[in-house]
Amino acid sequence: MADTHVLFVEDDDVIREATQLALERDGFVVTAMPDGLAGLEAFRADRPDIALLDVMVPGLDGVSLCRRIRDESTVPVIMLSARADSIDVVLGLEAGADDYVTKPFDGAVLVARIRAVLRRFGHASGPNGAGARTPDAPEPAEAILRFGDLEVDTEGMEVRKSGQPVALTPTEMRLLLEFSDAPGTVLSRDRLLERVWDYGWGGDTRVVDVHVQRLRGKIGQDRIETVRGFGYKLRG
Repeated sequence: MADTHVLFVEDDDVIREATQLALERDGFVVTAMPDGLAGLEAFRADRPDIALLDVMVPGLDGVSLCRRIRDESTVPVIMLSARADSIDVVLGLEAGADDYVTKPFDGAVLVARIRAVLRRFGHASGPNGAGARTPDAPEPAEAILRFGDLEVDTEGMEVRKSGQPVALTPTEMRLLLEFSDAPGTVLSRDRLLERVWDYGWGGDTRVVDVHVQRLRGKIGQDRIETVRGFGYKLRG
């Protein structure tokens, strides 16, 4: 990750400077900005590899900044929130963030989360911005999988619904690939956290729930079924 460029938007001077130093010690190149408008300008000028956005920043709040970034790019976004139970966490995920970290955070935990997100994204640039599958992800027997009006090209990383292309973020594509590998099989939230988000530890299942909702909005509300008390499954 030595050349990985991180955009970090945080209005607290102490947190911003300390976090920037911690990330730079781990080999990241960091552009740190104190407000959302400056963060948006830096994003457009530098095109970083990943963005860390505090929810409560002046000028343009982190959720709105995430939406602006997502309108222009599939670059991974991690939200930083002061409260784990805050509605801001869900709003950030709904805006297109891939993950979130609760403040105050340990520097090592933040670095681990950044690296986990970057591993998921790799360096791919498929038509949907989805990227290539990780080496340990099982490859289906067929390159093109069909589920009703939904078509998933697992080699070209393309998705079509009723013949029309569907633009997915890399996280959404990985989530769909997990479902596509086992249609009709109930996948628990913990399994999806481990397989899609690369969590080797317990995580917040709201991350899964919000991304499932976002995916449903793109491929069809009825395509992914909720199995209460167990998880989700893809309808064939």
